[in-house]
Amino acid sequence: MADDLAAIAATRHARPHDVLGRFEQGRRVRIVTWRPDAVSGRFAPRGPKLDPLEPAGLFAWEGPASRAPKQRVIRWTYSDGSQIDAADPWLFPLELDREERRAFHGGHHTSAWRMLGAHRRERDGVSGTRFAVWAPHAQRVSVVGSFNYWDGRHHPLSRHDDGVWEAFVPGVGPGDLYKFELTDCNGELRMKADPFARYTEARPRTASIIVPETVFPWGDSEWMASRPDWQSDAISFYEVHLGSWMRHADGSFMGYRELGERLAAYVKPLGFTHVELLPITEHPFDGSWGYQCTGWYAPTRRFGAPDDFRALVDTLHRHGIGVVLDWVPGHFPRDEHGLARFDGTPLFEPADRRRADMPDWGTLGFDHGRPQVRSFLISSALYWLREFHIDGLRVDAVASMLYLDYARKGGDWLPNAYGGNENLDAVAFLQQFNIATHGECPGTFTVAEESTAWPGVTRPTYLGGLGFSMKWNMGWMHDTLSYLRHDPVHRHFHHDNLTFGLLYAFSENYTLPLSHDEVVHLKGSLLGKMPGDDWQRFANLRLLFVWQFTYPGKKLLFMGGEFGQPGEWDHDAQLDWSRLQEPRHAGAHRLVTDLAHYHRAEPALYRHDFSYDGFAWVDCHDASQSVISFRRMSEGREVVVVLNFTPVPRHDYRIGLPRGGLWREAVNSDSEHYGGSGQGNYGAVRAEAYRWMGLEHSAALTLPPLAGLVLVPDPGDA
Repeated sequence: MADDLAAIAATRHARPHDVLGRFEQGRRVRIVTWRPDAVSGRFAPRGPKLDPLEPAGLFAWEGPASRAPKQRVIRWTYSDGSQIDAADPWLFPLELDREERRAFHGGHHTSAWRMLGAHRRERDGVSGTRFAVWAPHAQRVSVVGSFNYWDGRHHPLSRHDDGVWEAFVPGVGPGDLYKFELTDCNGELRMKADPFARYTEARPRTASIIVPETVFPWGDSEWMASRPDWQSDAISFYEVHLGSWMRHADGSFMGYRELGERLAAYVKPLGFTHVELLPITEHPFDGSWGYQCTGWYAPTRRFGAPDDFRALVDTLHRHGIGVVLDWVPGHFPRDEHGLARFDGTPLFEPADRRRADMPDWGTLGFDHGRPQVRSFLISSALYWLREFHIDGLRVDAVASMLYLDYARKGGDWLPNAYGGNENLDAVAFLQQFNIATHGECPGTFTVAEESTAWPGVTRPTYLGGLGFSMKWNMGWMHDTLSYLRHDPVHRHFHHDNLTFGLLYAFSENYTLPLSHDEVVHLKGSLLGKMPGDDWQRFANLRLLFVWQFTYPGKKLLFMGGEFGQPGEWDHDAQLDWSRLQEPRHAGAHRLVTDLAHYHRAEPALYRHDFSYDGFAWVDCHDASQSVISFRRMSEGREVVVVLNFTPVPRHDYRIGLPRGGLWREAVNSDSEHYGGSGQGNYGAVRAEAYRWMGLEHSAALTLPPLAGLVLVPDPGDA
């Protein structure tokens, strides 16, 4: 007993609840407690005194069970005469469920945030917070914070035999700051933020913050009951970085609630179905844009509290707009307060640096083969879907997870058990992640940013696929932007950049991304990529938008692209909204608005995004004139798209059509309304019974310069 008491006083005991608390033996009771710096104590308000023990700070009461004090509150006296009444934490036994801990360690816990982290509790009429953390190789863990002077002696946690540490601290509650102070496996002191923290201090401070266990007054029940079907409904993503979409006049951040109102007011008339947010999981460095995350359960403090973020989601949902989050389960930064070598060992990261190091970002990869890491990450994914009503998760940098040699040179990587470069642990994790999200949160979806030809990214897991709902079509994006960079006089040499993608367009469920990655790091803005004079640059941009909105696949456009932001994206400043006052920028904005709304209204443009049933070439061979034409189809609906990628108007350009009668121009990107030259077909053409391009009817068109036409049969004229 003396050795145990000495270990308690020295802050090196791993199971203080074995020594401190209430112990009954026969008809006698012994109560032992620990209060550093106190000189005396008695059960409040006028109960028996506690006897001081050695070392100082330890106290005990012992006597017959019939006389044992019932109080849980002790009045402590300090050397300066001051007194404080406090419930004794050692009178509350450990409570974590063994089976729940077993699920966490087995890698199949999907709501581990309810077990670990900081949770407000009321036990036997005493309010406080239960703290729990996984640190199997630590010698000692304490919770420190604003409530105990950041002094690790006050509230040591007790270790379960599986490496989870736990304690209930009375009197501690919402708003209190805390961290875990660990004596790691090497005897070194570490101060770590809570991996399961649901709120944090504002950067550069790094403490975790206890949040109330409140119930948010959601008003989005109508949306949640009838969310769009990602497989068969129109889906378009407006990609947003909250810190630079819009700011106050003085350059300061807007809060989640104000951003929600402003986004709803802007995106709803713009016509996009979803807002996709760059990571809002807590991150210490603005320049990482959220992709180097330290808080997998905490919306960043930059814009407000967790309930403020819920309000943003709720507002968008009530306006009929879905919310997608970028989520980063592949790697994490090396910040000392974060996950790196959490208990002195590589706990969340692989032990071998050839698998842990992520050279592209200077970060550490997750050990996806460790069951507890899988529980941590999959619980994080489901936390956002359940607790914040998020509609989908876009998983960042999937290729970096799938390949053991990703961005690594020569022998600086470790093959798998079969000698290959596939990360089999990551494959299994991604499959488990997709099974969990689709199974436990019906109506949600997942999107992979996967830049290679890995097979079956969006195929079901029972067929050996990864199980994602959708995958970014990086090939379409690279080929399209590469093609459009060429001066139109040279484009006929690169015609296959437009047509090659249809060879694989339905091998996966694709999203067409014009994302933030394409408008940073000296790549230029979308407008800046376009060749020619100012008129041609805007015409090319408008043509790009018609190509994107009519091509098979869901749509994604990064903020600012919709009005032709002239400069590269700057994460430290808001978009140049003044450009909307300029005619050509306003014209581009009107075109994107009309395309987004028309895309939602025309089933032929979305119903079969993932199937050849919805697409057929009319003519893909006219490289000499840089013109392509194709059909988009659904049950009872059909449109024909004709795109002219040169600044030369094409008169009497004959195009095959699948039926006779009048065909209206549903979209003409050269319309003066959009800033074009106003050339076209006076709004409609009539198809003749003249076989052309393998179709029974045809019409001679005027193709405007650098423009796209969308033709739709007039239902009242056959």
